[in-house]
Amino acid sequence: MKAVLIYSGGLDSTTHLYEYRDSIALAVTFDYGSKHNAREIACAREHCARLGIKHLIIPLGFIGEYFKSDLLLSGGDIPEGSYADDNMKSTVVPFRNGIMLAVAAGLAESYELDTVLLANHAGDHAIYPDCRPEFIDAFAAAAKAGTYNGVQVVSPYCNITKRDIALRGRDLGVDFAKTYSCYKGGENHCGKCGTCTERKEALEGFDPTIYEE
Repeated sequence: MKAVLIYSGGLDSTTHLYEYRDSIALAVTFDYGSKHNAREIACAREHCARLGIKHLIIPLGFIGEYFKSDLLLSGGDIPEGSYADDNMKSTVVPFRNGIMLAVAAGLAESYELDTVLLANHAGDHAIYPDCRPEFIDAFAAAAKAGTYNGVQVVSPYCNITKRDIALRGRDLGVDFAKTYSCYKGGENHCGKCGTCTERKEALEGFDPTIYEE
């Protein structure tokens, strides 16, 4: 496998980066105008430099300008609570993964790579339609049919929990202090938004994160 990883700089995709480092030829981070993009990008850049993996940062400014989501700088306040809460739907960026997967499939073909890796997990399914297995399977079929080299889309974490991912990352020696999750985008994690709540649960017992609370 010679892969391009869609890499945010968060807990999940950083674990993915370390677990599949021998197969990843390229990591791509998308700057799409989210409140936490800048801090994620800094983490992504640092880990790719540590591992010597080529890293691209691709701007998708049109998402922040035209799409509606509280996750974006153009949106409203980030809600607090767990991912199970209905209000977290306001943080969905419509078809974000579809757009990013399409760009990554084009990159894979352009760089003569055969696989796109994505670090979505089971905890995403309830809130984010473009993280669900049926979407990933459908997009994988489209990418294979739409590229000359039959690019595969592989999502190894799709049916495991964030806790499972965190435990893998711990075993791999991932420095979770150099990952970023908080949707509010502050210097320290707020400790109250959905991603912070989920991060705390995933890293319980070995969490190096500084929370505002």
